[in-house]
Amino acid sequence: MEDASMSPGGQLANLQNGDNAKQVGKIIAGPGAKNELPLILSMNLTDNITEEQRSRISKARKYATEQSTKYVLMKQTLAHQQQQQKHLQRQQALMLMCRVYVGSISFELKEETIKTAFAPYGPIRSVNMSYDPVLNKHKGFAFVEYELPEAAQLALEGMGGAIIGGRNVKVGRPSNMPQAQPLVEEVLAEAALGTRVYLASIHPDIGEDDLKSVFEAFGKIVSVQLARVSPGGRHKGYGHIEYENFQSAQDSIASMNMFDLGGMLLRVGKAIMPPNTSIQSMALTPGGLPTASAVAAAAVTAKLQALEAVSSSPPARVRSITPPPPVSVNIPPPGFAIAPPPIGVVIPKGAMRSDENTNGSSSDKKESKKRELSPAVEEELPQTLHHQENVVIKGSSARHLIMQKLVRQDKTSVVVLRNMVTPEEVDDTLKEEIEEECSQYGTVKHVVIYQERENDSDDAPQNVKIFVEFEAPDGAENAKKGLNGRFFAGRVVKADIYDRDLFEYQDYSA
Repeated sequence: MEDASMSPGGQLANLQNGDNAKQVGKIIAGPGAKNELPLILSMNLTDNITEEQRSRISKARKYATEQSTKYVLMKQTLAHQQQQQKHLQRQQALMLMCRVYVGSISFELKEETIKTAFAPYGPIRSVNMSYDPVLNKHKGFAFVEYELPEAAQLALEGMGGAIIGGRNVKVGRPSNMPQAQPLVEEVLAEAALGTRVYLASIHPDIGEDDLKSVFEAFGKIVSVQLARVSPGGRHKGYGHIEYENFQSAQDSIASMNMFDLGGMLLRVGKAIMPPNTSIQSMALTPGGLPTASAVAAAAVTAKLQALEAVSSSPPARVRSITPPPPVSVNIPPPGFAIAPPPIGVVIPKGAMRSDENTNGSSSDKKESKKRELSPAVEEELPQTLHHQENVVIKGSSARHLIMQKLVRQDKTSVVVLRNMVTPEEVDDTLKEEIEEECSQYGTVKHVVIYQERENDSDDAPQNVKIFVEFEAPDGAENAKKGLNGRFFAGRVVKADIYDRDLFEYQDYSA
């Protein structure tokens, strides 16, 4: 007969009577068990293992902590590099936004005249005209660089079609860095939603209090700040006003732009640069956490992640643990950060390629080195605006290659044809006829038919210019030789090579 104390009812009675019950069999954590149960069970995991196994477990834990710390540190380094790259790209975009292209300039005008015409929109850093060394005169266009991007933006909005020296000038943004255009649009979109207003062409006798009394009619003003030569000295003629809300800023721009204040026409627009910053100060912004701080932060993060992983997963008995070889992580020294390449700078392929065919002859090595040197030097040529203005040429071979590239860049593939047709002969089929006629000299890429008046009067006679862009400069040279002086419908055609920069900026008035 079965003992009553061994039956389920007897065991329950013994538990209720307070008798000591011993565990028999294996404990299994079911669906209703607490989450802490696996962690509690893991505490007794090392009770019945040997000293060798205990040493291996200790080494495994140490290795896991080290690898977790390195992994977290690597993630932090990558995140910081991305932040630095975005900061550098934004700085490049702001530098590009400070420049204004000015085309269709009269050949009699000098840089000082252009500077005087564009000065009311803000402080100008430089005016650069492109000169033709053969003709000893400028090519009819220039670049005006402001100290602030908001000044350049106002000049773009206000100087389009303005008459300087008897000609309507054309303005636009430089197009040598199309990859920066999305960032430029992003910066302008952010500025459009801001509450800060930029003012230029301010009378020297007008101060912050005078501006506040005038502009507070549009809403509550947070601050008025004029740029000054020195603290407490005279102001430079421009400044910023910050409103409490967006609508007040919009109303002040709509009402006060080109407003006569003290005998000078104000220029008012949205501010782009953040308060109390400049492009130069953005370039000097320190980057990178100190190495000790980064390692400490990574170690804490790795420890927390390890605790979370242990508490959320059941343990497994370790039989044999052999740590894999450690992974090395390059940590930058204190005060230094791994800077990403700026916009437009191409990393040379030669720097990323390992040496191959080490058993080849010395002549083969020289030939391969020579082949690798040429593209590497060409790709290392500066592509950004800042690097182009601060290029340093080192070595005779590098200087020779750079001069070759500059000569190639000066060659244009555009030819302009004058006196070929009259305005009455321009129709829808003219482009196809010109393209077919010029295709014998080279592959035609684009044809532009441009009509212009001889002067600014409405009844002035019009002339027709035909611009033909070829795939290669040889096509333009062949077209010039073949068409210049040729009779076409009783007229003598005049063919000339046209400046590539003017054509790219759609300036057909030269």
